[in-house]
Amino acid sequence: MNTPDATDDDFVTPLPLLSAPEEVEDNVAEEGEDELYEHHRIHADKRQELIRLDKFLLNRLQNASRTKIQNAIKAEAVQVNERAVKSNYRVKPGDVITITLPEPPREVGVQPEEMDLDIRYEDESLLMVNKPAGMVVHPAFGHWCGTLVNGLSYHLNNLPTGRNGDIRPGLIHRIDKDTSGLLVIGKTEWAMTHLSQQFFHHTIERTYLALVWGIPKETEGTISTNIGRSLKDRKVQTVFPLGDEHGKHAVTHYKVLQTFGHVALVQCNLETGRTHQIRVHMKHIGHPLFSDATYGGTKVLYGQRTGAYKAFVEKAFELMPRQALHAKSLGFVHPVTGEQMQFEAELPADFTALLEHWAGFEK
Repeated sequence: MNTPDATDDDFVTPLPLLSAPEEVEDNVAEEGEDELYEHHRIHADKRQELIRLDKFLLNRLQNASRTKIQNAIKAEAVQVNERAVKSNYRVKPGDVITITLPEPPREVGVQPEEMDLDIRYEDESLLMVNKPAGMVVHPAFGHWCGTLVNGLSYHLNNLPTGRNGDIRPGLIHRIDKDTSGLLVIGKTEWAMTHLSQQFFHHTIERTYLALVWGIPKETEGTISTNIGRSLKDRKVQTVFPLGDEHGKHAVTHYKVLQTFGHVALVQCNLETGRTHQIRVHMKHIGHPLFSDATYGGTKVLYGQRTGAYKAFVEKAFELMPRQALHAKSLGFVHPVTGEQMQFEAELPADFTALLEHWAGFEK
């Protein structure tokens, strides 16, 4: 990021954006669990004159208004030397300032579209929407209309970022096109900043339900790796060792809830939100999501390949021709009231039908 009058001692280091890549490849890049915020670190010049923190940041951050900066400071999303300070703090030589902000707007217009959104909660600061499987979250190549953002642009016509032409009005995170479930939408700069901070510090509670191939040996566990684009196939994500130069740290906690012959219903709780995280992590431990075409879940991976069993599995694929993944619950602190909020979304019809089908499996 370019900064005015920067020297070797006074520079802004944009840490990697915690969101999906800009390029779009076969509708893969627009999907993902990634949180939509950015993180910066600024080192003040050793000759820095004393200046108010809000003014200092306004001069150095692109696409950041005074209101956005002041909201970030109030939400403790700005820290100086690893501690929260007030707007009138005067930056001194050698200070290290870290900032977490919602992603800046893109110069791409979004066509508002009237559509039926399954809104589970709404107030002046935020709303919760239950996204159906098959709906793309935001416009991208091949999906310029019919997305959740198109519907939100119509519904949230007073959203600040919407007025600036943001391609993702109010979004702080997202889920895959073929994953169903809950998303929280910020309706104000303050709400977006406060919620982004909670995502950054991993205090958001996120629970998913997944049907996976095979029965994990351990009934519960934690998967901790790096996740990033495959070096062999850039259309998919893959696991890299912790500390590797490739990928970002990803942590998934899982628990087996129920087993059905050769598949298992698993609860997954995310600490981090990397693209395709659950799908990649479950494949990594040998249990791809059922019906997940991208990560090998559309083949008979467990059980005898007999004619009757193959027919049974084919019927299961027909009932749910998408990855068996549902964002069941979200928990967070309300950005204005400070109340602990908790929301749940029931399994959609295709997932319920799939479980009922497997419940009737006979060895």
